[in-house]
This record gives sequence, C-alpha cells and structure tokens, in this order.
Amino acid sequence: MPVIHWFRRDLRLTDNTALNQALAEHPGQVIPVFVLDEGLLRGRDVAPARVRFLLQSLADLDERLRQRHSRLIVRRGDSQEQLLALVRETGAHALYFNRDNTPRARARDAAATVALQRAGARVEPHRDLTVFEGSDILSQAGQPYTVFTPYKKAWLSRPRPLPADLDDAALRYSGDWPGSIDLPDESALGFACTQQVQQGGETAALALLREFVKSRRLHAYAAQRDQLAEPGTSMLSPHLRFGTISPRICARAAEDGALTVDKAQRAGFDTWLSELIWREFYHQVLYHFPHADKGNFKRNTDALRWGNGDAKTDQRYYEAWCAGRTGYPVVDAAMRQLNAIGWMHNRARMIVASFLTKDLLLDWRMGESYFMRQLVDGDPASNNGGWQWAASTGTDAQPYFRIFNPRLQSERFDRDGVYIRRWVPELATVPDRHVHAPHEMTPLEQRACKCVIGEHYPAPIVDHAAQKEEILARFKAL
Repeated sequence: MPVIHWFRRDLRLTDNTALNQALAEHPGQVIPVFVLDEGLLRGRDVAPARVRFLLQSLADLDERLRQRHSRLIVRRGDSQEQLLALVRETGAHALYFNRDNTPRARARDAAATVALQRAGARVEPHRDLTVFEGSDILSQAGQPYTVFTPYKKAWLSRPRPLPADLDDAALRYSGDWPGSIDLPDESALGFACTQQVQQGGETAALALLREFVKSRRLHAYAAQRDQLAEPGTSMLSPHLRFGTISPRICARAAEDGALTVDKAQRAGFDTWLSELIWREFYHQVLYHFPHADKGNFKRNTDALRWGNGDAKTDQRYYEAWCAGRTGYPVVDAAMRQLNAIGWMHNRARMIVASFLTKDLLLDWRMGESYFMRQLVDGDPASNNGGWQWAASTGTDAQPYFRIFNPRLQSERFDRDGVYIRRWVPELATVPDRHVHAPHEMTPLEQRACKCVIGEHYPAPIVDHAAQKEEILARFKAL
C-alpha cells in the first residue's frame, strides 16, 4: 500500500530523515508531495524572494526525483484538505513528514494529524529541521536554556546523528500516480520578485557547501566572517531555511574539517559550527516560548516605551531606514543590499537592527517584519531571535547598554569603504577618510567629490550620541 511523504522545509533527497524512514519501511510505495498552501502564501510577512527560491527548489527537487524514477506531486490549496484528498485517491495508509518548530506550523501539523488519523492513516513525524529539537537538550533542572553559551556546551556534549544515505532504488514508485498540477511560476501565485535572488534547490546547496570547503573559506571563517566586503560566509542560510541542505551535513563538514588541522587552526570550523548552533538555539527558544513569536521574550520589557513621541517622525525614520537613506553609510549600504538581493551580511543585520531600535527608537517588531518581507532566508525563529537580541528584549545574558555605534562598526568591518561604495554609489568618490561619515566633509570637499550632503546624500537623520542616552534612560526606567 502507498504512503505519502509530505515535503515542507526539507526540500532535498540527501539526508532527509522522514523520507529515508518512509523508503526503508515502504520501498517502492512512497508518493512525494508538496502542497502550495494558500494560507502560507497569503500569510504574515510573505516575501516574494522566498517564493522564487521555493519554486526553484521545488523544480530542482522534482528533477532529482525524476532522475530516480519518481516525481513530485504538487497540489495547491489547504494542506489538510489536499492531504486528505490524496489519501482518498491513492489509498495511502501513512503520512511521513519532518516537524517544524514555529507556533503556526505546530498548530497546522496537529490539526492535520488529527484529520489524517480520523481518515485511517498513520502519521509519522520526524526530527530533521535541526540536529536537536524541542526538549532534546534541557538543563540539569529539566528546563530549556535561555542563554546561548550553556546551551552550546550542552549541544556539543551530545552524540549527534550522522547524515544518512538515500536508497535510490526504493524511490522508484510502483503504483499509479495521483493527479498533480504543473509547478506554477511566481506571477501565477500573485508575486513579482524584483530582487536578484540566489539560486534555490538541493543541487545549488550541495555545490555551495563543496565550494565553501574547497576554497578554504571555511578555514578562514573566523577571521573573515565579519568583514562586510569579503565573501567570507557560506551563503547557505536560505538553503537551511528551506531544507535544501541538511543541518547534519553542514555540522559534519565543520567537524570533519576540524580533524584535518591542528588545534591552532580550528577557529574557522569551530566558529561556523557555533553559528549553526545559534540557529538551533533560536529554534528551541521559539518552541518552548511561543509568546516570543510576536512579543518580547523578556516580559519586563513590555513596559519599554518605543517611538519618538510623534507618529509622523517615527514613520519618516522608518521609511528612511527601509530605503537606506539614513545618512549613516554602513546602515544604508546594508539596507540597500537587502532590498537588491534579498540577503544581508550577518554583521550588517546586527548593525541595522541596533540602529532601528537603539538610534531610531523604533519597535523591533517593525524591523523584524520588514526583514521577513524581504529576506530569502527569512526564518521565523532566527529572525525573531536576532531582532530581540539587538533590541535587548530577548534571550541572552548581555545587558541593555549593548548599543552599536554605526560609525565604529563601519570603520572596523569595512575599513576602506568597499562595501559602502558597492551599495551606496553616491559615495563612490568620497575620500576614504570621510566615507564612514561624509557629513563631516567641508562644503568645499563635498563639491570636490560631487557628493553634497542634503543633495546627493542625506545628512544623518538622528544624532547617535543623543539617541543612545535616550534609549539608555528608557531601559534604566524599567
């Protein structure tokens, strides 16, 4: 009898936990399915960039399945209704899928489980989105971790599952295929992506990982990852978000690489693994504390006053931040990078998040929502965790007076202004000594480099020192 594997955030064949289990138990009987859920496509903070990446990943998944004498069945509509219809059409007696951790996904999966079980189908959920999930890692007191460092220590102390090989022969389906729609393009789904989004799909993900290791950028990751102008990161975050690559494979690449060098050279591998563990940390936080999805993790910060006392001013600041027109070059470069390619360097994410919350005094949820509408790797858990970390409302041991100085960040992580000039062409001819603060040029210097402040490039919309004192006073009032 046939069974269904329901693809969601696991759009790959390599090291797919639920798919491997379905194939092991029912070789030749697995129907691969993806549902274009209307609720998700019309949900909160949907990004056209992610829709494009999703469709590319689905096309790649279907091609990889067809190479193994299978195919991807695509349906559109409510997930629960479509799965029930497939059970009726095919006589499938079991549904396999990999769990998700977000509150909405957990509610959806719980409802679908009840409905499928009532229809007589067995439901088999599995852990796959992260190496460890939910309550896999708890403190000695049986409580979830809310600070990263002890969580990381516990994570590293646990034996980790190894990536599993795919049984190609078991994928060959021996039954009759149910009906499937053709994979639509983004316009047919009502989206128009204007960003230059990186290529989606497992094929691209595996190639990226191989290049990251082979080029030795993984070796240099600790030294290069914060340099804004350098290609020092893996660019795998969208693939981890959609599951076109396994987190176990990524962790294994870091651990295997560390074994090839002496202890003094392990920094790059250890640092990249640590970033993968940050992802896992934020997922378990959202699992145990679902209130953080829309509210402050730290309940006492609910009393914190956001805004500048005037709605028009707040809106003006927000629009300038979104457009990359704040007068702070590193902030503007980062926001324009986001708007152009649907991705932003992680160091830049911290800079612009600190600037929105600590300089512009705006609620972190405004920035979190904008990121989710733009980012190709927009992940509810990681995005929420990062924004609350920057706003000092989240889960970490750092005090509220951690405030990034955008000029110092710029000078440290883009010393020669290469990143700034790449994304803010108005500053292309500004001398190096002024590229981090062009408003400090004299009128003569501005005319000489054809960058008149207020005409070609805006003056800073706020004074960092004054805003810093204001936000500190608000936190102290708590």
